[in-house]
Amino acid sequence: MYHSLTFGTKNTWDDWHLIPKSRPLINPPSVKDNLIEIPGGDGVLDLTTALAGRPLYKNRNGSFAFAVENGFREWASLYSEIMAYLHGQKMRLVFEDDPGYYYEGRFAVNAWQSDAQYSTIVIDYNVFPYKKELNSSTNEWIWDTFNFETGVIRYYKNISVSGSKTVLVIGSNMPTTIVISTSNANMSVTFNGITYALPKGPSVEKDVVIVSGENQLLFTGTGVVSIEYSGGML
Repeated sequence: MYHSLTFGTKNTWDDWHLIPKSRPLINPPSVKDNLIEIPGGDGVLDLTTALAGRPLYKNRNGSFAFAVENGFREWASLYSEIMAYLHGQKMRLVFEDDPGYYYEGRFAVNAWQSDAQYSTIVIDYNVFPYKKELNSSTNEWIWDTFNFETGVIRYYKNISVSGSKTVLVIGSNMPTTIVISTSNANMSVTFNGITYALPKGPSVEKDVVIVSGENQLLFTGTGVVSIEYSGGML
């Protein structure tokens, strides 16, 4: 009803009775463009995707303005509480309107203004360009926040391998490395035609990057494998 936000463990309505002055949204991230002027030539040399093969993004920056009804709490006390909890701190942010994802970054109290009817507080944010999924592929699924129209069920825990087994990982918009845990040594995974040896226990292979769509991993050996993965979106 109030389009509330949860900063860490504090909810803007339940804990502070803050009401957004407009529906809260996170500003889009700026592209890290790399344009080089061509002396004596038309246009520019666009190297924006030269290193990563895709656009890279800066952090998202902006602010939220909230109204506080006078009389809920003495304003100086509430202001100090919010400042002590939030100002300059790094934490997660979850929107009531988008409960399956979280943003992560640093937040600050910009200003507090009061008049006869209500007070206004402005909170600044500087967050990672992608919103990340709260669900992980190795955790118990959180059905209360799952979107049955757009959500993807990922559960890649305790997969038995005897000889070889192909696992299809559905990726999201955010390129992401994964943690692969194995019960035995002498196992391997093949991804995009390249085979990587896997030690016993958890490991991260930096070249195994899950991208949007279907990602095929071929495990070889004997043992139990778990893949820890959670995606993200712009």
